[in-house]
Amino acid sequence: MEKRSEDTTAWRRGLRREMVARRAALADAEHATLSAHIVGHALDALPRPVVAAFCWPIKHEPDVRALLTAWAAYGVRAALPVVVAEDAPLAFRAWTPETVLAPDRYGIPTPTGGEWLVPDLILLPLNGFDPAGYRLGYGGGYFDRTLAALLPRPLAVGVGFEVNRVDSIRPAAHDQRLDWIVTERGAFRPGA
Repeated sequence: MEKRSEDTTAWRRGLRREMVARRAALADAEHATLSAHIVGHALDALPRPVVAAFCWPIKHEPDVRALLTAWAAYGVRAALPVVVAEDAPLAFRAWTPETVLAPDRYGIPTPTGGEWLVPDLILLPLNGFDPAGYRLGYGGGYFDRTLAALLPRPLAVGVGFEVNRVDSIRPAAHDQRLDWIVTERGAFRPGA
């Protein structure tokens, strides 16, 4: 991992813009097909959790809601992240397809109420990712803080498209490594 510098911060900011643009360029039909492949690979490869947290798909991120629906048939509970304070770990509220959502301060659909849950698996969207298992998010550090704070640490599963794979995201000291990465090509454990 490299030390954070202004050059690295600017480089990662530019990479983030490029990665979001690559994902946004996917046609809707291709996006739906690739998301379905991700769901299929996740169902085949991942251990079934008790509580699975996921992110509401924004900015053309993979849509993995079908995975939560499939797991729900086995009693797996789903949860969505909630920003409870700036620069603090996330909390998670129970989610079902009937859950009332409202945009949070970032415009992300978030449960307006419901039971607080602690996930044992978190599905993390990938703006960018590398073979070493590091992800590039939106730069707020919420998931890195959350993964570092939760004990026991939940299984961290990155879900993304191959168009967002890069050689390295130039991870910083605080970046948390993913346990799994699932794309339309399959599921793999970084370093395995």
